[in-house]
This record gives sequence, C-alpha cells and structure tokens, in this order.
Amino acid sequence: MFYIKHNSDNFTIIDCNLTDENKDAIVAELKKESASKSITRFICTHPDQDHFGGIELLDDEMPIRNFYVVKNQAVKDTDTDSFTRYCELRDDADKAFYIHKGCKRKWMNLGDDTRDTSGISVLWPDTNNADFKEALADCEVGDSYNNTSAVIRYKLENGASVMWLGDLETEFMEKIEDHIKLEKTTIVFASHHGRESGKIPDSWLEKLDPQIIVIGEAPSRHLNYYTGYQKITQNRAGDIIMECVEGKVHFYVSNSTYVGPSKLNNESRTTFPNYIGTLEVEVEYTLDA
Repeated sequence: MFYIKHNSDNFTIIDCNLTDENKDAIVAELKKESASKSITRFICTHPDQDHFGGIELLDDEMPIRNFYVVKNQAVKDTDTDSFTRYCELRDDADKAFYIHKGCKRKWMNLGDDTRDTSGISVLWPDTNNADFKEALADCEVGDSYNNTSAVIRYKLENGASVMWLGDLETEFMEKIEDHIKLEKTTIVFASHHGRESGKIPDSWLEKLDPQIIVIGEAPSRHLNYYTGYQKITQNRAGDIIMECVEGKVHFYVSNSTYVGPSKLNNESRTTFPNYIGTLEVEVEYTLDA
C-alpha cells in the first residue's frame, strides 16, 4: 500500500492490504495525511487480493469516491468481503474511472484554475494490445490476474519520478516492451513484490536506469535482488517514507537499525524518524529503442 501527499490539492492511494492488525494505524495515518486535500483517489493496479485486501475497511472509514481501475470482469473461486467491495467500486458508474495507456483526467494529470495536476500518468495497459487482451481473458475466467496490472508513473516537477508495476510477470514485460514508453525513472518498485517471476527485464532496466529499486515483502527465497543496482528491501527496512523535494529524495524507514544504500548522502534530516540518507536526483532522459 502506497500513498502520495501531493504538493497540489491531491491525495493518491495506490493499492491496499489491510488486516485487523494494521487497519487502525494505517487508516488513522491516511485520514491525518489527507485531511488538507480536497481530492482523494484510490488506484487499484489489478484484482489480486493482496492489492485490494481490506478495501471494505478503508471504504467504510474513508469513503472512496474516485476509484481508478483497469476495466475488467474478474472472477474468483471465493468471493471475499474485499473482492465484493472491489467489484462494487469497479462497477459503480459514479465512482469508477477506467485507466489505460495515455488516459487523461482532472486532476490526475490535467490541471486547471481550481487545482494543479497530481503528476500521475498511466503507461499501461494498452487495451487494444493483443497480449493485454489475452491476459484480460485469463483474468476474467479466474486463471491469472498479474498481467492485467497497470503501470503507473508519478513525476514531481524538478524532482524525482517513481514507477509502480503491479505484479507484471517477466515474460509479459518482454512481450510489451515496444508498446510502452520507458524513460529514466528515479525510483522503481520491483514488480510482483520483488519476486524472480516478476524480474524487470534487463532491456527495461536499461531504459528506466533507476537510481533505487524497492524490493517488496515477498519471502526472501523468491526474491531477485537486482545485482548492480542500489536497493531498499522492505523485508528489512519496513515501512518507507520518501520526502520528495526539488532535486532530492530524503528516505526514512520504520526499522531503526536498517542501513540504507551506499550512494545515499547524509544530510542529517529529522522530518520523520529513522532517516537513512538522501538521494540526489539525476537528470531524466528518454532512451529510444
């Protein structure tokens, strides 16, 4: 689960996996951090339980009025409370906005006199792409949901960019490489929680040229550790806060003993507890295929 507290009048939540043990603390934090914002959106990357788990708990406490989702008719062997609520939000004509490659929406990526853009763009899916259509068909018979994942990119003006890949699988990413715009991105969340099955292809990494790869909380035996890249591993770091400012990202984690990547500078920041270092954001560029 991620959230972005934008410099504009926007607040974005990407996926969730709430449980009885963590829901109170997380919902309280979300309420506090979003209190000053008029627009809150929830982006669900794909219909897997661990990406919308507990969404009914969140929706009850913080009613979701802007639900961003890849259009689908996913089915499950067991309809959990979370999946039932996901489907209600997904199929609600007043709340759902179906995301796809290049889509535009106030105030996700269109600003006006009322408020500025949030800086979010959707790079995938291309709903006309044959490989996506095949993945969607698998999703809608309950076989697999991973390759219906949206690719979301956030860009701070004069600052860092961040990319989420959901649970895309390596072979699928290789198939669609020529159909998605890949450009230098400061921080990339490894697909499928960092699993080997979601290893970002080397050809993608050459274009993305990430300064930091965040590896998720999959069991260690299933992880790919992206040799040669600076990494933050959530199994050891715990929760991560990225304080994004012009030209820099200050990192904080919940594990007070965690040691950050070697290329982070020490600027002795104290905005949040457990500061682990600061990243100088490199100039971005697009590498043509």
